[in-house]
Amino acid sequence: MERSAEIKKYIDVFKRRIYWVVIPFLIVVLSGMAFGLLLEPVYQAETLILVQPQEVPKAYVESIVQSGVEERLRTITQQVTSRTNLESIISQYELYQDTDDHLEAKVQKFRQDIKVNVGRGGRGGNTFGISFRHKNPEIAKDVTNTLASNFISENLRVRESQVLGTSSFLADELDSVRRRLEDREEVLKEYRERHFGAMPEQLQANLSMLSRMQLHLDQLNKSLQDAQNRKLMLQQQIHQEQRMAEQMAAYPGNRASSDSSKGSDGSELGRLASLRGELEDLQARYTENHPDVRRLKSTIEKVEVQEGERAASLQLDEDPDGPELPPADTMSMISSSKDMIKLQLGQVDYEIASIRSEIAKANERLEMYQRRVEETPKREQEILSIKRDYENLKNLYDSLLNRKLEAELASSMEKKQKGEQFRILDPAKRPEIPVEPDLRKILLLTFVLALGLGGGLGYVKEMTDTSYKEPVEITEDLGVPVLISLPFLYARQEEKALRIKKWLKAIGVALGFIALATGIVLVTKGLNSTIGFVTRVLPFIGD
Repeated sequence: MERSAEIKKYIDVFKRRIYWVVIPFLIVVLSGMAFGLLLEPVYQAETLILVQPQEVPKAYVESIVQSGVEERLRTITQQVTSRTNLESIISQYELYQDTDDHLEAKVQKFRQDIKVNVGRGGRGGNTFGISFRHKNPEIAKDVTNTLASNFISENLRVRESQVLGTSSFLADELDSVRRRLEDREEVLKEYRERHFGAMPEQLQANLSMLSRMQLHLDQLNKSLQDAQNRKLMLQQQIHQEQRMAEQMAAYPGNRASSDSSKGSDGSELGRLASLRGELEDLQARYTENHPDVRRLKSTIEKVEVQEGERAASLQLDEDPDGPELPPADTMSMISSSKDMIKLQLGQVDYEIASIRSEIAKANERLEMYQRRVEETPKREQEILSIKRDYENLKNLYDSLLNRKLEAELASSMEKKQKGEQFRILDPAKRPEIPVEPDLRKILLLTFVLALGLGGGLGYVKEMTDTSYKEPVEITEDLGVPVLISLPFLYARQEEKALRIKKWLKAIGVALGFIALATGIVLVTKGLNSTIGFVTRVLPFIGD
């Protein structure tokens, strides 16, 4: 009951002060709407650009430009909104001519009117929007499209610049590494030439040659020993021939000649047996084509011929009917055999000298191969150090070469515009509705302000009015009971004036609300839509 009485009290206050609430409310709202409508409108044009992925699959050609869309957009935005580019656009479209600001202020204002909004996952790729605000909607559209074109061309220039820069850098590095690699190859080549035959990979060959040279040296030593034995035998034969010659000279005669011949024959038979034994020994170790075997066979043949001749001489001596051999012929024969043995001795000496020369050469070669084998660990460490640097440079060169080829492919892809591109999805159109001033926000703020002002004025007027509105107030205030209350009576003229005044106030309030409704329609629908609506409705009202 008390709550209802309280509500009724406020309703009564509102009825008494209705004009103090409504009139300020209408004045504030209409003033705010008029202020909003009088402000010069600002239009915003916007274009949507798609970041289209590269057409060639990345499995085949990897793009060199690896930076993200946001990072590249920041770079491109800074380049597009540079002072030089903005001054060119300001001069082209005669922007901000209605202000007296200097060029730097105009450029700064231009930057503030440009907005770049980055989005993701729009229509098959990343998207971003470019917007520009201006008082002229046509200029706003043209400038926005110009900025979008600058973004696209700048993106192409940036990507091509990065690709060409990368390709040029890799080419320079590849040339530098190639020269260093060639220097290391030359060092490696010189090292191999300087230590040819002593490289680690030739160790097995050196060991094999060392074994063969040792075997060959053993064979040469054996041959030297055989030759020395033959020399000793020949020297013994020469000594025997010398003794025989001395005996023949001391005891001349046929018997002496015969005895001497027999002694010589016995010596020749012993020598022939020795030579044949030596031949069998050589044939057991060498082939028939060995020089020692062939030489010994030739010597045996000569000795056999001499033996046959001497046998024929002895048969003539023993034949009683034959002529007696003079001692001078026997001495001549002994001298001839001695000369032949000396010739063979010279050949053996030459053979011994040749074998010793070959032994010296074999020892030198043996020492050389031994030195190579001993130096192999040292050469291995040295060549490993050289090869390590060479392999590192070779790997670096191969890596740079592969990257250079990839950069050339990426450059070709960018030149053919098959890489990532900016493509305009929604070009900027002429804006119809201004973005500033925001009449909806202005209307909302004026409504709040008008309600506060009207309610406040009504409340203040009510609080400052000390008259009694209800009989109970007199009782509460004076403590005197009210017996009867009569309404305030006006004369006829006064009632008429009050009625006219009331109608005027009602008409004014009604007109205010009509203006308020019209303003709300203008704000929400726009001027063109409102005019179109009115033109469509007026014919029906006339009918």
